[in-house]
Amino acid sequence: MELSRRRVLTGLMGSAIVSQWPATQAAEAASEVTVRTITRGPRHHWFAYYDKLQFDPAVRYCLGNAVDFEHRSPTAADAIEVGMVDLADHDRWIRLGESRAWGWQQGCMLQWVPGQSSQVIFNDREGDDYVARLHDVTSGKTHTLPKAIYALSPAGRFAVTTDFRRINELRPGYGYAGLADPWTEQRAPVDVGVQRVDLETGEVTMLVSLADILDVPFPGGFGDGKHWFNHLLVSPDGRRTIFLHRWQRAGGGWFTRMFTVGLDGADLRELNASAGMVSHFIWRDPQHILAWTKHPEQGNCFCVIEDAVDGDVQPIGREVMPADGHCTYLPGNDWIVNDTYPQGPERRQTVYLYEVATGRRVDLGSFASPDPYRGEWRCDTHPRHSPDGRLLCIDSPHTGAGRQMHLLDISSIVG
Repeated sequence: MELSRRRVLTGLMGSAIVSQWPATQAAEAASEVTVRTITRGPRHHWFAYYDKLQFDPAVRYCLGNAVDFEHRSPTAADAIEVGMVDLADHDRWIRLGESRAWGWQQGCMLQWVPGQSSQVIFNDREGDDYVARLHDVTSGKTHTLPKAIYALSPAGRFAVTTDFRRINELRPGYGYAGLADPWTEQRAPVDVGVQRVDLETGEVTMLVSLADILDVPFPGGFGDGKHWFNHLLVSPDGRRTIFLHRWQRAGGGWFTRMFTVGLDGADLRELNASAGMVSHFIWRDPQHILAWTKHPEQGNCFCVIEDAVDGDVQPIGREVMPADGHCTYLPGNDWIVNDTYPQGPERRQTVYLYEVATGRRVDLGSFASPDPYRGEWRCDTHPRHSPDGRLLCIDSPHTGAGRQMHLLDISSIVG
């Protein structure tokens, strides 16, 4: 495959975005960041969410999905191809399989299994169930688990999950088309919850159900709306999982609470309980989470939250990270990787770094997202980093070839 390469210079960074901040807090534009487009049309390629392992441990292969259409919701008949790009062989696309359990925002949960050099996992539909495929990219052998997964433990032994049928009904774009929610008439069914899946045996264990979560009171009550869980992620030490509890609000929208629970189902904790709003988050370490939420005194901002009942909540980067984005830490936690939603008349999405010690923001690129990319089938950049922290991969339609995957070399900035 012919490589598409260009350099993002200061002039591309989007001065309209920088000018929104006080001069003393203005973002520093990276003088030279190489961007390499690693997929091409006519098919559209993307990886989806920001908190999954997209690169193999050797940083040779980069996972992705391929599809023939855009700008509409998936149907039960729509399959995507699952594959990977060989970064050492002219960005050659390698087919691994296909999935009929996917959405635009999180794909099919495709990711490398931690600690494995050749094993990946992704969700699929089989008969009347959503399942997970464990696939060895070297041998080509595939093992099927009886439950679709959401996130993996760092050791790659367990996964956590919830019901994608429920999500699809209540939050389109994050669940999967094809199977109806069997508990659609129930506000908070006892059979839907956060579950642990053993990747070796396939055993599924309920950790906390929707019925259980209503035992934790909310000021003003819950009303009559339906409840669901999503956005699960396992702690770096593999002992706890974090998840969002959401329920419909009268008049539209939803409320959100954030919880953690042990992978044995014990010690349920509500974090930042007074907020009523939580969006994107990531574990910083086993005791702390970075999240876009409501601070008790400073309003909506990124905060570092202690994983404890009534734990400490500290704002971070309030001046230079003023809006919600898809946040992760680079290895070592010295830098935060983040992005913005489309801004300005050209709907540019800016990908940037935030240096924790200095409060410095470094913009890496500003990528146009044409008007059709809205709502459920929008194309967020969702920056994902390589295991060594020297590369980022983003999804973006800015080249005019539909959504494609692009590499950003940040090694000159992060060292």
